[in-house]
Amino acid sequence: MLDQLNKINLLFDIYSPLLTERQQEVLHLYFSDNYSLGEIAAEYNISRQAVYDLIQRALGSLNKLEEKLGLYRLFNEQQKLLSEAESLLNEDTMTGYKVERLKSILTELRITSEQ
Repeated sequence: MLDQLNKINLLFDIYSPLLTERQQEVLHLYFSDNYSLGEIAAEYNISRQAVYDLIQRALGSLNKLEEKLGLYRLFNEQQKLLSEAESLLNEDTMTGYKVERLKSILTELRITSEQ
């Protein structure tokens, strides 16, 4: 559940400019400010069902954008590589293998940033 919420928040951070203003506002209220469906409905003078439908459509849009653009996936891949590099650098000794792996990580990061 928490992983899903983190994913939604990252997708929102990445793709929110591509959503409608209303979708942005409602998703922010629901996921960031923890408003209930009823509170959002009262704020916009619409039904709870309309709020639910709006959230579901917006989440669908975020997922479709991710399928097409893959920026969330790319971000996660880069974060894993950076964590591995940091871990290698924090070790006491620097072996030839570690140097080669760091070079490989840099190459992978360069390639993914060019995509």
